[in-house]
Amino acid sequence: MELSANTGGNRQTFQLACIDISASGPRCKMLLGDLNGDGRAELLLVQPDDRQDVRYIPHQVQCLTAYDLTGKILWQQGKPSLEAGSQGSDYPAQIYDIDGDGRLEVLCVMNDRFHIIDGSTGEIKEVHDLPDPHAHDCIMIANLSGGEYASDIILKDRYHRMWALNRHFELLWTHAGNVGHFPWASDLNGDGFDEVMAGYDLLDHRGQVLWSCHGLDDHADCIWIGDVDGDGIPELVIGGSVTVMYDRDGRERWRYEGSIESQHIALGRFRPELPGLQVAGLDRMVREDDGKDLKGKDALFLVDNEGNELWKEERTTSGWLTIAETLSNWRPGAPDYILAYRRGGGVYPALYDGYQNIVAEFPHEGYAVHGDLLGLGTEQVVIYDDELAVIYSSEEADLSASPSGVSLPHPKRWYNSTLYPGGEINAGLFSRT
Repeated sequence: MELSANTGGNRQTFQLACIDISASGPRCKMLLGDLNGDGRAELLLVQPDDRQDVRYIPHQVQCLTAYDLTGKILWQQGKPSLEAGSQGSDYPAQIYDIDGDGRLEVLCVMNDRFHIIDGSTGEIKEVHDLPDPHAHDCIMIANLSGGEYASDIILKDRYHRMWALNRHFELLWTHAGNVGHFPWASDLNGDGFDEVMAGYDLLDHRGQVLWSCHGLDDHADCIWIGDVDGDGIPELVIGGSVTVMYDRDGRERWRYEGSIESQHIALGRFRPELPGLQVAGLDRMVREDDGKDLKGKDALFLVDNEGNELWKEERTTSGWLTIAETLSNWRPGAPDYILAYRRGGGVYPALYDGYQNIVAEFPHEGYAVHGDLLGLGTEQVVIYDDELAVIYSSEEADLSASPSGVSLPHPKRWYNSTLYPGGEINAGLFSRT
């Protein structure tokens, strides 16, 4: 097994900005989007309510704060609290043009109701009753109605129920089952309607179960969709008790059992010389929250398109809460990289190539978001904590220059943002050429 190749070239990284975000309050989640349509992304800091225990009842949102990339506060809706809960679950908020008017809205659950907020001003446009008091674990955008664009909304409780609603908040259907953390919606058969992978069950656009995974324990932590084997047809890769791949008709293709808990997985072309896509993952090997007083440990791993292990990290540092996801277009012509953060043990967030080499390191601890913030065709990484958001890039850029005035695209990954990153590999998601 050869792990010496370095596909990253030079490791030079530029810090474009360091923004004070303390006015948002502590323990926020960051969302990205060109809220005012000026051709540059804004940062939306979402603070949860004060609920501390989210094992059974999930968070709502209590404050939203929008910043531009120079650190200017554009608007704030709600009031931040020093007692806000933590990211033990998703926060029910997304950025999306839900009404199709060409401008982004912020969708969130605040004060027990679903709010649609003008992304450029922070003004409330619509408020709707929830279909159930607990229907606020997360928000997903899907095309269940077969329209020209996705305009339907899926809500869920912590682990057991889902509600699908149309643009006018009329109930389409409900589903009860082991729905996992963040179901993923995608048109798998090209009929113009999204199917929904809800945990270990695939649902059609009417909420009917098409097929179910078998021999999997606990719940689905993350779901990815992509043409893994290169045959032109999408497969589904699910991380849970193991990492498993199914075809769209419900046939299991392979399972990787070299992990104890596949908390995160990510698809990408991390090794371009290999066929199809590779599957990166994060094995949570030892937990620290199970009452056994053990020292936590996790490890990154990479398998090929047939589920064969290419490598698995042998950590010598402590840490068990790593989040791993795919980052594309770090620099022109670069392969996909694995963005890993919240590593613990003094290990900074970093980009890893398909050979386990670090190709870029970000010397600031915290959560991460990423995307083409400036319309340059390359992605930037934002690492943030309670006080600061630091923007890193592979190239220099002047954030004081006037933006283009042409609205940035809003990729699906940005409007289905989750603490449990899932996704799909297609031309629109990662700005591939």
